[in-house]
Amino acid sequence: MKFSDSLKKNSDFQNVYKNGRSKANRYLVMYVLENPLSTNRIGISVSKKVGNSVVRHHLTRLIRESYRLQEEMFNSSLDIVIVVRNRAKDCSYHEIEQALLHLAGLHNILK
Repeated sequence: MKFSDSLKKNSDFQNVYKNGRSKANRYLVMYVLENPLSTNRIGISVSKKVGNSVVRHHLTRLIRESYRLQEEMFNSSLDIVIVVRNRAKDCSYHEIEQALLHLAGLHNILK
């Protein structure tokens, strides 16, 4: 069962950055904003400063997979933007997953 979609448009990202709440830890920054839909939309942003395209895409896949496996724990009707910090490039899957759940806990968006 799929509970979320992707944020794709720059205007959607900018709306979440401007109007959402942000929390951060060592590896990730998470912006959260409520949306009128019944599903979550997730967007992942990895700067070129983090690494080359292989590194950036690897981190994106790690975050997307860790979110997918924990998706039922998240509240619905949210736009979530995750910004990857430079320190995350050497992280394992479990470290990324823990960072993601830590930020979700700080935002109080876990069921």
